[in-house]
Amino acid sequence: MEMDSELELMELTAISPLDGRYGNKVKQLRTIFSEFGLIRYRVLIEVRWIQKLSQLSGVEEVPSFSAGAMSVLEDMVTNFGVLDAASVKKRERITNHDVKAVEYVLKEKFCAHPELSKVLEFIHFACTSEDINNLAHALMLQKALQSIVLPAMDRIVEAIQSLAHQHAEVAMLARTHGQPASPTTLGKEMANFCYRLQQQRKQVAAVQLQGKIAGAVGNYNAHVVAYPDVDWVTVAQEFVTSLGITFNPYTTQIEPHDYIAELFHAISRFNNVLLGFDRDVWGYISLGYFKQRVVAGEVGSSTMPHKVNPIDFENSEGNLGLANATFDHLSSKLPISRWQRDLTDSTVLRNLGVGLGHSILAYESTLKGISKLQVDEGRIFEDVAGSWEVLAEPVQTVMRRYGVEEPYEKLKAVTRDRKVTKEIMHQVVEGLDLPEDAKSRLFELVPQSYIGLAATLAREV
Repeated sequence: MEMDSELELMELTAISPLDGRYGNKVKQLRTIFSEFGLIRYRVLIEVRWIQKLSQLSGVEEVPSFSAGAMSVLEDMVTNFGVLDAASVKKRERITNHDVKAVEYVLKEKFCAHPELSKVLEFIHFACTSEDINNLAHALMLQKALQSIVLPAMDRIVEAIQSLAHQHAEVAMLARTHGQPASPTTLGKEMANFCYRLQQQRKQVAAVQLQGKIAGAVGNYNAHVVAYPDVDWVTVAQEFVTSLGITFNPYTTQIEPHDYIAELFHAISRFNNVLLGFDRDVWGYISLGYFKQRVVAGEVGSSTMPHKVNPIDFENSEGNLGLANATFDHLSSKLPISRWQRDLTDSTVLRNLGVGLGHSILAYESTLKGISKLQVDEGRIFEDVAGSWEVLAEPVQTVMRRYGVEEPYEKLKAVTRDRKVTKEIMHQVVEGLDLPEDAKSRLFELVPQSYIGLAATLAREV
């Protein structure tokens, strides 16, 4: 079978499912992390830098811009479109340098304005490419976090919190090592994940995105030679922080990317907690604790008509794995650079959006899965109400309080390797040398009432 090697890029022909099968689900990331997005943010940094130079009293050659010139500069940023980016890519085919191509295209635009044409050579002044790139990357991550990632995380937390509150009092058999254990509530198990995700979301939001604009090796060498009387460290700090980015005063040619590793590790931890949630819910579906709302027209199996599979949680789990694998490589590779810089980070940084794309896919799949869940309280009750062996724990604990010897061992002998019933547990309690009020409390216990503070904890998350 011969294939056309010149297929047009579209959903059916894309190599990555992020651009193909799932493209519509992550399209909001395109304006940020695509090649167009990167070029657009580079243009923003270049324009903002020359605007900053025009505000410096020590740089007389770049006088304060008029309102008209400022308007033109703002238009270059605000209305930068795909055709503008295409002109940069066309120039890059000549320069073989992506950032230099941005500089040349901006020079062309400046030439069309009499005031801006006088400061052509101050575009990219004293900058190395990484001065532009690192700030562009920081702004890309900032935008993605604020507008897409953190809101998606919040929706996940809110959905699981709602499950916790709705089902706070639904008594459920816990399982440790896969075996029956002291009862909990369905809501409390949801609350555990809700709280953990809340903590990791805070860690993601707390990461300080960092940037530099210190020249070829981080020492302001060219800046100081050209304008020795300007306080370039202060200028750089003011510029970086004006972008909403934390200033990194100690760098080589590149900002060392430690914060990116910190950020991706934090997102990976959120993802790992969510992966655990996906697997647990998958297990509860398998046990029959959750039913899934049937969607008309959907097929669960190509050969077994009855199947209603937990595909949303499985899709989420798979995408979380892909996301974290990407984050792991970027987190371990990016902080390492030979001497003052090598180029190994450049190709890797073009994948900043990949892990985030798979994360967003996972979050939306989990949310879709949650929206289909229907709790089968009867099935849950059946399991917990029939597990009288779990009351061995409260009985032996009360025995300890009143000084009965070897309480654990006595209950172990009665409850292990046999079916424990209500009658067996009551016989055990009846034969104990305990105060009558203590016996009464134990007689009143049933497995589904032995939930401790689970309901309260679930409601308070």
